[in-house]
Amino acid sequence: MNDPTAGDPGEPDVRSPLRYLVWLATSQLRRSLAGTCYGTAWMLGLTVQPYLLSRAVDDGLRTGRTGTVLGWAAAMLGFGLLSLVLAWCRHRTMTLVRNDATFRTVRVVLRHSTRLGAALPRQVSAGEVVTIGISDVVRMSLALTFVGPGVGAVVCYLAVAAILLTLSPLLALVVLLGLPLLGLVVRPLLARQQRVETDYRERQGLLTARFADLAGGLRVLNGLGGKDVYAARYRADSQRLRAEGYRVGAVTSWIQALGSGLPVLLLAAVTWIGARLAVAGQLTPGQLAAVFGYAAVLVAPVYFLLESSQDISRALVCARRVVDFLALAPEPDTGTAQPPARGAGLTDPESGVRLAPGELTALASARPADSAAVAERLARLDAATAAELGGTPLTELPLAAVRDRIALAENEAALFASTLRETVRGRTGADDAVLLAAIDAAAARDVHDALPGGLDAPVAADGRNLSGGQRQRLRLARALTADPEVLLAVEPTSAVDAHTEAAMADGLRAARSGRTTLVTSTSPLLLDRADTVHYLVDGKVAATGTHRALLHDRPDYRALVARDTETLAEEPS
Repeated sequence: MNDPTAGDPGEPDVRSPLRYLVWLATSQLRRSLAGTCYGTAWMLGLTVQPYLLSRAVDDGLRTGRTGTVLGWAAAMLGFGLLSLVLAWCRHRTMTLVRNDATFRTVRVVLRHSTRLGAALPRQVSAGEVVTIGISDVVRMSLALTFVGPGVGAVVCYLAVAAILLTLSPLLALVVLLGLPLLGLVVRPLLARQQRVETDYRERQGLLTARFADLAGGLRVLNGLGGKDVYAARYRADSQRLRAEGYRVGAVTSWIQALGSGLPVLLLAAVTWIGARLAVAGQLTPGQLAAVFGYAAVLVAPVYFLLESSQDISRALVCARRVVDFLALAPEPDTGTAQPPARGAGLTDPESGVRLAPGELTALASARPADSAAVAERLARLDAATAAELGGTPLTELPLAAVRDRIALAENEAALFASTLRETVRGRTGADDAVLLAAIDAAAARDVHDALPGGLDAPVAADGRNLSGGQRQRLRLARALTADPEVLLAVEPTSAVDAHTEAAMADGLRAARSGRTTLVTSTSPLLLDRADTVHYLVDGKVAATGTHRALLHDRPDYRALVARDTETLAEEPS
C-alpha cells in the first residue's frame, strides 16, 4: 500500500470524475476493504439488538423468567460494547482513508504542476490550483466515506428487509420499496445541487485567482492608483460568489431536511403496519418490539445513504476540476538535435540580442517587460522562441538539455519553506563552503548573520520572514549556487539600495567570471560592470557597446540611466 505522503502516489485514472474517485479508493485497497468490513459489521450489529430485545420479551417477560430476561439483557450489553469497538475501528479506518485520499490528490496535483513547468501559468490560474489543494481535496475525501458505512448501509438495509420478510412479506415490501421512493424524491435536488455546486466552484476559482493577483500586485496597484478599482472588482465578485453560496445552501438544506425527515416517515409506516399485524394476531409482542427496533435501525442506513449521495454529488464536481487539471498537457518536447559543445553563443534573432560566451552581458530597456521577454525566449520559456544555442534552435534541442545548461533567475521566483541552507542549495548537492561563497557573492552575508542559526535558520514560504531586498539576494545566491553554463538574471538588484547593489554587481561579476551571464537592468551600477550592453527600443537592439560608450553616443540611453550617472562617473571603471 503506497504512502502518499512519502512515496509515489501512483498514476490516477483521469478518464472521468467517477473513475478518479474509484482510483482514490482502490489505490489504498486493503484499507478501503477494512473500512468496508468494519462499516458493514457495525451496521449489521445494529440489527442484532432488536432480535435480542424480541427474545427477551417473548422468552423472559411473557413467561415471567427473570433470569432469562437478565441473560438477554447481558447479551444486549455485550453486543452494545462490541458495536462500540466496531464503530471506533470504522471511524479510525475511514479517517485514514480520507486523509490518504487528500494527500494523494495533493501529491498528484503537485507532480503534474511540476510536469507542466513553465506551461502551467499559461494554461490554468494560480487560484484554480489553490482551490483544488484547499477545498476540492476535502470534498472528494468525504465522498469516500461511502466505502465504509455507505456499503454497510446497503447491506444493513437488505438484511433488515430479509429479516422482515420472515415476519411479514408486506413489511419487507414496504422496506424494499421505501428507499427507491426516497431516492426518487431526492434525485432532482441532487441534480440541482450538482449544477449550483459547479457554478459556485467556477466562481470560487476565479475569485481566488483575482485575490492572488491583487495580493501579488498590491505594490504596483498602489503606485498606479488602481488599488481601489481592483478592490471594487474583487468585492463585486465576492458578492456574486456569496449569492451562489446561498443557492448551494438552499439546495443543501432541503436535501439534509429530507434526509432527516423521510427516514422517520418510513419508520412510521413500518411501525404502523407492524402494529396492525400484531392486533390481528399475526405478530407476537416480542416480534412487534423487534419490528419497531428494525424500523428504528433503518433510520441510520437510510440517512447514511442519502448523506453519501450528497457527498458524492459534490465530490464529482470537484473531481471534474481535478481531472481537467490532470488532463492538461505540458508543452511538447520534440527536440532531438545534439546539443552543441560547451561555450556556444546564445542568440535571440527576434530582438537581435547575442550573448558572447564567457562574458557578462546586460539588457537595458525603458520597458522592463521587453528585457524580460528576451530572457524568457533565451531560456525557452516561450514555446514559439527562435533563440539559438551555437546555431541550433533551442526548440530542436531536448528540453532537459536546455534546462541543464540555461537557467533563468526571475525577480519573483518562489522561495519554499525550508532552512536557509536548503533555500540557497536548491536542487544541487553543494556543501556549506559553496553556499557561503554564493551568499557572499550575492551580498547576503548580513542576512545569514541576522537569522538565528545561520544556515540552519528557517525561511518561511515565499520568504515572508525576510524583506524584499533580502529575498532578492537569496534568489541570486541560489542562482549562483546552481552554477549553470548560462545564467539569465532578470532585474536581480531592483529591491536593494545603491550600496548593496554595488556589492551585488561586483560579486556577480566575480562569481560568474568566464561564464556566460545576462542581466536585465537599467541600473548604472550593474551596466557599468557588464562587458557588453544591448540597448533595447521596442524590444529590438537599438545599440550595442559598453555602458560608457552608450552614455557618450546615445542621448536616449543616457536619459534612461541618468539617475546615477554622475555617481558612476566618479567611480573607477
